[in-house]
Amino acid sequence: MFLNLFEPYKSYSSLHIVLEIIAVLFAIASVLYSKKNNIKVYPTGIISTLIFVWLLYKWELFGDMIINVYYFVMSLYGWYLWSKNSDDKPILPITKLNRKDCKVSGWIFIFSTIFVALVYFYFEKFGVWWSYVDIFTTGLFFVGMYLLAKRKVEHWIFLIMGDFISIPLYYFKGYTITGILFVIYTIIAVFGYLEWKKIWNKENQTV
Repeated sequence: MFLNLFEPYKSYSSLHIVLEIIAVLFAIASVLYSKKNNIKVYPTGIISTLIFVWLLYKWELFGDMIINVYYFVMSLYGWYLWSKNSDDKPILPITKLNRKDCKVSGWIFIFSTIFVALVYFYFEKFGVWWSYVDIFTTGLFFVGMYLLAKRKVEHWIFLIMGDFISIPLYYFKGYTITGILFVIYTIIAVFGYLEWKKIWNKENQTV
């Protein structure tokens, strides 16, 4: 049964498989750095997203392709914000969502899902069930990446939901390696949330 998961790869080119493996390895490195609150989350993530943009275009998962383009832009933005931090005086500490963050996140979710829906409509890809799942997870990931750049604890919750939903999406599409990546993502994201929450609690303890 395990080998059957990789059956579709018999028809894939060697370049396709190698690129997917490289993208997955850099993606895992990126999320591990994110868990550790390390700025290297961004350069490793940028490499992974650039590869996945090309792969997802080939796979006709336009929502996730747009997510990775967005990840690339937000990685540059987040890298800039995080690079201004110092050990003595962090400019962008880990915080929790406030009312303004919730409002901005809501609009990001609405506009991102509408935009991706229009992309699917343009390419006439609404005939398959995974297009609707892709649109929904796009909204979750857009919000999660925005909140990561802002160093919000709750960004992990959006990533956990999106990662978990994406597991069967990639399995049914025949991209098992990327599906396994989202299993790993989900596990790391749970521990990442607990670690960031612990950091926030420590920094906000009242003496």
